Amino acid sequence: METPAETLTRDEFSLTRWRFEDAVAVQAAVSGSGEHLADWVPWAAGGYTDEDAAAFLRLTHENWETGRAYEWGIRAGGSLAGAVGVMTREGGVEIGYWLAKDFTGRGLVTRAVELVLEDAFRRGAGYAEIRHDEANVRSGAIPARLGFSFVRKEPGDAGDRPVACVGVKQVWRKEKP
Repeated sequence: METPAETLTRDEFSLTRWRFEDAVAVQAAVSGSGEHLADWVPWAAGGYTDEDAAAFLRLTHENWETGRAYEWGIRAGGSLAGAVGVMTREGGVEIGYWLAKDFTGRGLVTRAVELVLEDAFRRGAGYAEIRHDEANVRSGAIPARLGFSFVRKEPGDAGDRPVACVGVKQVWRKEKP
């Protein structure tokens, strides 16, 4: 698959490839949504430091350069609203996302996932998958809205499990049209 554009735009928001100078915005967005995110992702629990943000940005840069994953910040109304990423898999992609608490309930992440899904299919992905904890109903509504099919349940990640997670992943899949 070819490398995606560093900026993808749709009407009221844009997706921009992470830059090292985004560290302050990332730290503020995650810290400002700590409890909201910590329910579902271990990296947001216990505080999110400047060092955490810098390490995240180094990883996204390395992933982009190696083609392992392509990750963007979701920007709406001049603010960092969250993130969406496409991780390369054999023949397809896996899509992940998070949204800052103040931006939930607007359909923003659904439209961002739709945009990266269209782009991934255009670039040659044969399928896309989304995985989320079974208890994260809001996260599961996104693939359902976008026409993904529920395909299976699988054990969640071993180790520290966020407080709201039950440890069972739901896997959704959409084949390239």
